[in-house]
Amino acid sequence: MKQESSFSKALPVLFGFFIMGFVDVVGIATNYVKRDFALTDTVANLLPMMVFLWFAVFSIPTGLLMNKIGRKKTVVLSMAITFLAMLIPLLVYKFEVILVAFALLGIGNTILQVSLNPLLTNVVRGDKLTSSLTWGQFIKAIASFLGPIIAGFAAGSLGNWKLLFPIFAAVTLISSFWLYFTQIDEEPTTGKTSSFIECISLLKDKYILMFFIGILFVVGVDVGLNTTIPKFLIERCGMPLEQAGYGISLYFVARTLGAFIGAILLAKLAARQFFIVSMVIAIAAMIAMLVLGSQWAVLAMIFIVGFTVANVFSIIFSAALQKKPERANEISGLMIMGVSGGAIFPFLMGVVSDKFNQGASLIVLVGLLAYLLLLAFSLKKA
Repeated sequence: MKQESSFSKALPVLFGFFIMGFVDVVGIATNYVKRDFALTDTVANLLPMMVFLWFAVFSIPTGLLMNKIGRKKTVVLSMAITFLAMLIPLLVYKFEVILVAFALLGIGNTILQVSLNPLLTNVVRGDKLTSSLTWGQFIKAIASFLGPIIAGFAAGSLGNWKLLFPIFAAVTLISSFWLYFTQIDEEPTTGKTSSFIECISLLKDKYILMFFIGILFVVGVDVGLNTTIPKFLIERCGMPLEQAGYGISLYFVARTLGAFIGAILLAKLAARQFFIVSMVIAIAAMIAMLVLGSQWAVLAMIFIVGFTVANVFSIIFSAALQKKPERANEISGLMIMGVSGGAIFPFLMGVVSDKFNQGASLIVLVGLLAYLLLLAFSLKKA
């Protein structure tokens, strides 16, 4: 009976990861907005920057807010902001307004990612945390690959790609009510509440710093591919945007499958070994994608990269939480601050692609994957 009760409490928390996946709609949205307003890559990639910039600003304050109002209330607040963000593009479709809408999406998603991961620890046993976080990423990936599919269907069959927003808004509303009316027991915060400076000081720990950079880089890879795959397929394979956009869905299908299999394997295998093998394959596939010319070969490499990076975030996040479990809220805020890599690296890639080409911009991601491989080798020592 107790197990059933825990499962019923875990369900609305895990479904929150589906809402978390809505942020990845920025990838396909960037491509449609670029076309609609005839933008350069550098300007178009301001859109993911406006989403992920807020992870650097609000992550640690959200960790502190959780200490005051609790994790569940913080998650519900994030969903309210996400719901508002989904309504704005339906009302006014101007580039400046879209930037505001996606800024709100970024703020809501920042608060959600900081608070949802620790909330999961209230309904899942510690020894199953890595596997449970990976299940969360699996659910998030489902929402991520559905975004481009819905956008493509809305654009092709309904004449307006933005019709995906009311669907996302309705699901967000359902999720928020489900969680709000679920009773979850949270451990009260003991001792003095940490300050912003005290949270930042956690980076003095060499391994926490390495984990933070790892999150920065893996999100840079994820968002960089999310925004660049359609443009790369258009440039390399001559595909139209509506078809090239499905390349993002393929990437997230691979991530979904990778997260599903990873959730099973990580319950049995050592995270370090799994991480190392994944990064070796990812680097090889990324290099192959840059040199191959066949459309099917490129798509195959996109799938392999998505499959191999699917579990990296949860492995790093879990390792960080287990390093200092007594500082879980603050470390969660710090790690999610690293999601701002989604603002930094796609913008850098846009500058590179405007100067050279889309293939050159992907070389940036090879460097990020190389660091993640080095981090994988050091994971056991942490």
